[in-house]
Amino acid sequence: MEYWSAPEMGMRFVEGERVKIESFKGRGVPMRGHHYHNFYEIYYMAEGKGTYFINDRTYDIVPGDIIIVPPNIIHSTAYGDKEYERILLEFSDSMIPKFLNDRVRDIPNLYRHPGVAREVHLILRDIEREYKNPDDYSMHEIKCLISHLLVVLIRNLSAVKTVHSRDAVISEVVAFIKENYQTNISLTQLADSHFISPEHLSRTFKKETNFGFNEFISLVRMQKAEQLLKGRERYSISEVAYACGFNDSNYFSDKFKRTHGMSPLQYSKSFRVGKASRTNKDRKNKIQDS
Repeated sequence: MEYWSAPEMGMRFVEGERVKIESFKGRGVPMRGHHYHNFYEIYYMAEGKGTYFINDRTYDIVPGDIIIVPPNIIHSTAYGDKEYERILLEFSDSMIPKFLNDRVRDIPNLYRHPGVAREVHLILRDIEREYKNPDDYSMHEIKCLISHLLVVLIRNLSAVKTVHSRDAVISEVVAFIKENYQTNISLTQLADSHFISPEHLSRTFKKETNFGFNEFISLVRMQKAEQLLKGRERYSISEVAYACGFNDSNYFSDKFKRTHGMSPLQYSKSFRVGKASRTNKDRKNKIQDS
């Protein structure tokens, strides 16, 4: 197996900006953790085949496919035990030029355009070279290359090939979970509504999404809980737990701590401290500029 990557921390430009790129070539290694994040990810499939689950759809991916993962979108990959090569680029949404913000949202999650794939591959390799061998100009160069990459994708949107997801039933089930996470969701009831057995739905859900049925429900609920804990409104831990479909606030707190390494209360406080620090810094900068 061959593996190479840049330093784990990634490269930071200014407060709140982050970029990281890594390449992998080898056999099927599972995605780290389960899995969403607060930055953009561009995935490029260089060699091999696999499946990619994003939003509520699962796609068969082939060489040249590009996956655009916006912040806070649940996703996963699977390759079986087959050889493959891929490149991952991660960057903060604050690094996207303002004039591209609206157009970036038009880019589909799966971008298949054989005529563009080679150019995208070359741009990613240029970013990787700057990232691994930085000098005083690398930060600026990487930001320019990311902008160039996005422009290439946007300019060629009209010729992107339509790719259909693998299983419409699973897409419907995922969409149902996302819309009804606050309620008690039953595997049996969902199976009955689609005229299949619970066992078949459970197996197919795992095969298509790489998540267990209950695991995915818990992940969606945990993501919603994070959003409430980070928000401006202050809720009690019990209110957050019940609003996100957890019937026991103690169970929610224990599960949150195992997942995040801190209690929900500590998590919420850490964001409020961070916001206060950034606000004070902004005020100080305004005073200095005036």
